[in-house]
Amino acid sequence: MKLHEGLKTLGEGKATTYSYDAPDAGLLEWFPSPYVDPELNPCGCTGTLHISCPEFTCLCPMTGQPDFGTIIIDYQPDQRCVESKSLKLYLGSFRMHGEFHEAGVNRICNDLVKLLDPVWLTVKGEFTPRGGIPFWPTAEYRKG
Repeated sequence: MKLHEGLKTLGEGKATTYSYDAPDAGLLEWFPSPYVDPELNPCGCTGTLHISCPEFTCLCPMTGQPDFGTIIIDYQPDQRCVESKSLKLYLGSFRMHGEFHEAGVNRICNDLVKLLDPVWLTVKGEFTPRGGIPFWPTAEYRKG
């Protein structure tokens, strides 16, 4: 399979449609991990990915006020890697959605685990302090 086969949003040559009011895991796409391909990885190196998304926004479910943060995703892929534009669109779909930080981070973790079936995956939300208190929830998954 070619790396770009099956990707719906990357490089399709038309404007991207954005929806900001409901998280949509259907936006997420993947491509085959190069770490499992013997041609691309003849020595059998183990790879991990670190993704920092510093422009995450959502709404406080109680006040409707905007919350800003950085979503940090670390994982060891098994067969699949997340495609970056689809991840950007997925995270953008939280923009006008009200959800507590802990629930949002947990949702992101679960959606990525369902998509990727990784060896392990961690999602951390580093949110801008409100009332002087920063909330940095973490959700983790480990296979088996």
